[in-house]
Amino acid sequence: MHINRRTNRPLFAARRSRRTGCIPFMIVLTLMIGFVVVSRDWIANWLLKNPQTTHSISRAEAAFANGDLDTTIEQARHVWEAEPDNADALILLVRALVYRSYTDYNNAQDRQRALQLTTGAYGQPILRTRVQGIHAFALQANEQSADATRMASAAIQREYDNMPARVAQAFGYAQQGLFDAALREARTAVEIAQSTGSPWVMDAYRTMAVILGDMGRYNEATEAVNQAIALNRRMIPLYFEQALYAMQVSNTNNATASYFQVIALDENNAKAHLRLCEISIGLREREAAVNYCTKATELAPAWSDAWYQLGREFFLEGSLTKARDALGRCTTLQTLQNMPIEERRFECWYLQGQAAEALGDCDTLVPLYNQFQAMAAASNIPQTWTYPPEGPPRCVPVS
Repeated sequence: MHINRRTNRPLFAARRSRRTGCIPFMIVLTLMIGFVVVSRDWIANWLLKNPQTTHSISRAEAAFANGDLDTTIEQARHVWEAEPDNADALILLVRALVYRSYTDYNNAQDRQRALQLTTGAYGQPILRTRVQGIHAFALQANEQSADATRMASAAIQREYDNMPARVAQAFGYAQQGLFDAALREARTAVEIAQSTGSPWVMDAYRTMAVILGDMGRYNEATEAVNQAIALNRRMIPLYFEQALYAMQVSNTNNATASYFQVIALDENNAKAHLRLCEISIGLREREAAVNYCTKATELAPAWSDAWYQLGREFFLEGSLTKARDALGRCTTLQTLQNMPIEERRFECWYLQGQAAEALGDCDTLVPLYNQFQAMAAASNIPQTWTYPPEGPPRCVPVS
């Protein structure tokens, strides 16, 4: 006979056993719920903040490697603002800002912003030694060569393979005219970057190219910048430098190809269109020059240089009304932008005046000439534009 001992157990005993087992279980469950409630914010921050930071840094690094400086800056700034002690984020942010400052005509303020960031970080004792190299890099980008080399030397003494400092020191020497020392430092930077697998190899080759270009060794500079381009084929500033070296040896075909590459990467790049306009002017391809300059003024309507080149081409082809109007934009922009008198392009005043005189437009010519004379009196400028004391002959009232 089979006896079911569990079901034959006295009923009161089974109930007592179940009741006594629930009490510790309920206590444990309550403690677990309390722990989760108390620590849920900490858990959320740990789960969300760390992956987000890693993802943002990774995206920033990948964007820089792909020449996408806007995304690099956005991602690196996000991390830097969330973690003000993250030196890696600051280094990447400043590096991208400096490169972006060379991509178009109106990005120079990025270099100033980079220096503001490193100056603030360097002022914090907890970050000072970690950002010394990138601070030197920002200083040289803003042509503060003496401070840059001093800062870079200190960083290198502390960390031999500090690549931002290496690059800054080479550029700093070059800005002070110490080209042999600059080239030596640039070559050292290339060697260290290659041997350590540093992500700054491209920067080191670019540094060497710029210094060789400053020394007039344009073929070697081209070889060095080509090495940099091979490491990052979408970095726009490298193509501007490649075109510059080509122009120095009168290789307009290679320069044109470099500017076309810039436009392929950024079709709205006003600087590249203006450079193509200037090449066309040199080749006396007037129609192409007008087309490229017109595009530059459309992309950058506040850029006086573009209006000058366009107005000059109109003047040379005899389109005097168009020349007067384009050069008028050039003079107006320089005045409204409070450009220092010594830095103004006075050809805008003179050629506009010549066009106005040929058109018999005294309403434009007389105030324009008076403005030029006032600027000449206020500053020591080499250009001259002189009429008889009574003013432009065509505009003197007949008595």
